[in-house]
Amino acid sequence: MNIVTLTCGTFKTLEDMKNNKSHWEQVYASKGPEDVSWTQAVPRTSLDFIVTPAPHKDARIIDIGGGDSRLVDFLLAEGYTDISVLDISEKALEKAQKRLGDKARKVTWIVSDITEFEPAETYDIWHDRATFHFLTHPEQQKKYIHIVKNAVKDRLILGTFSDKGPEKCSGLDIRQYTEKDMEHCFRPAGFEKIKCITEDHTTPFGTVQNFLFCSFRKKRNPS
Repeated sequence: MNIVTLTCGTFKTLEDMKNNKSHWEQVYASKGPEDVSWTQAVPRTSLDFIVTPAPHKDARIIDIGGGDSRLVDFLLAEGYTDISVLDISEKALEKAQKRLGDKARKVTWIVSDITEFEPAETYDIWHDRATFHFLTHPEQQKKYIHIVKNAVKDRLILGTFSDKGPEKCSGLDIRQYTEKDMEHCFRPAGFEKIKCITEDHTTPFGTVQNFLFCSFRKKRNPS
């Protein structure tokens, strides 16, 4: 089983980083899938956005903020052989590994704050349904976009709370996004929008959250 732990910080203080990590470790230590709003029995939209542009099963895929999401289960079931899952919470990834059993050995597990991630490789597919909307400070957003610009070879898939979605998640402030906002963020980094859709996600406790999903293609010769 490949497990990588990345640490350190530059623009955030060490105390901020510890507090953020502590928050998510506590969430995953104290709550099960039925107790958190983001749980999906079948991550259908994410799968649709990933599988269509990745017909080759050796496509290099990374799920950002994957936690103990079942997306990795479905990607393995689809036959993909080069999957990484990144999360700030080691506890979350331990839960996913325990659920997968021996299959967990087929996945690279990365413990890191996304804004401190220094990829050792590039990815054909970068998927994030969990992280980008938690980056509420401009410096965090700039850092994320810089990482994506250098780490993504082909497709960028982002799911964020829309402007009709919640303003907080897990007790933390988030940033809502529109389709225009997403284009504004990623076009200068060399990505062209393929499509965006909105959808309602029904949480395990019956509330509804509106998400915006966008897919982007890396330009071969970005201007």
